[in-house]
Amino acid sequence: MQEISWKENLRVAWFGSFLTGASISLVVPFMPIFVEQLGIEGDQVAFYAGLAISVSAVSAALVSPIWGILADKYGRKPMMIRAGLAMTITMGGLALVPNIYWLLFLRLLNGVFTGFVPNATALIASQVPKDKSGAALGILSTGVVAGTLTGPFVGGFIAEIFGIRNVFLLVGAFLFLAAILTIFFIKEDFQPVAKEKAIPTKEVFSSFKYPRLLVNLFLTSFVIQFSAQSIGPILALYVRDLGQTENLLFVSGLIVSSMGFSSMMSAGILGKLGDKVGNHRLLVAAQIYSVIIYLLCAHATSPLQLGLYRFLFGLGTGALIPGVNALLSKMTPKSGISRIFAFNQVFFYLGGVIGPMAGSAVAGYLGYHAVFYATAACVAFSCLCNLVQFRSLLKVKEI
Repeated sequence: MQEISWKENLRVAWFGSFLTGASISLVVPFMPIFVEQLGIEGDQVAFYAGLAISVSAVSAALVSPIWGILADKYGRKPMMIRAGLAMTITMGGLALVPNIYWLLFLRLLNGVFTGFVPNATALIASQVPKDKSGAALGILSTGVVAGTLTGPFVGGFIAEIFGIRNVFLLVGAFLFLAAILTIFFIKEDFQPVAKEKAIPTKEVFSSFKYPRLLVNLFLTSFVIQFSAQSIGPILALYVRDLGQTENLLFVSGLIVSSMGFSSMMSAGILGKLGDKVGNHRLLVAAQIYSVIIYLLCAHATSPLQLGLYRFLFGLGTGALIPGVNALLSKMTPKSGISRIFAFNQVFFYLGGVIGPMAGSAVAGYLGYHAVFYATAACVAFSCLCNLVQFRSLLKVKEI
């Protein structure tokens, strides 16, 4: 039996998650321009760009449970390698697409084969001691955030000098490097489960002491991503509405990045705090904090003030996703942890698809301020549901 160091695995998984996050953010900002280069014109550009982005999330949501079942049967490391190598082709291959249909096809396949980060999360969750899971998963989450923040800067530089298609080749190289690092440096002592000994998914769910709490955590993941993405389509427009006319895209980018940087700063610290005071307690507190900040954003009077509120928002959101992951890790038997994280990822993906559409719809009918009010209401409702589910558990540190 090989000796496993979860700390070493965490370092490699963090860097792999960083590369994956960078790969995603390298592609998305340039999708409308690339769609134009493929011959699409006028109003159809926004439609096909949105479709190319969302089709990947939808297909990922549909197949995530299947990969979760296979991960619990064959191990999380093989699934990380599978995702890294497959996405090397589906993302790098975008550099060679001749028309919009091939673009949509490869984006669809990318969603089908994605899953590096969820499986890395499940791997670390299965290895880290329960009393350190919040801190470890908090640190791991900063890898994706750091990559997401770095990607647009690197991608913009490469696209400006060498063209957009070479950005896709760079993405493929990043994902291939993530796969190679996983092959040689991630250690997993996993014994494949024989078919007759495999625990059915239904039994995994029925083994939970608090099954309703599990569903509530899935819905919390949906709300976290839904609320984060609902602001995206209108943020630059809201900044302009607050009086920013010069360097609008640059200022909007800074405001977006401010939240990511503060979240990256706080995730590890809040993860450790969650291990000490209880992840469920910290999750509820972070949601209450989020509601307050969303309301403050709705009343911002200048881009500077909005940027400050978004930075403060990131300090609190560092407890949300790691908090949910830590609770799932502590509640789930190791034999089913990949499946549970895969189902959680389904709700996360769906939040990312529905959020932008809902935000745009609310802004169109009620204005930009209403998006923040509506988002605050969604988070408040989720928090209320968690308070109801946690009502008998808030007195205890561990669930």
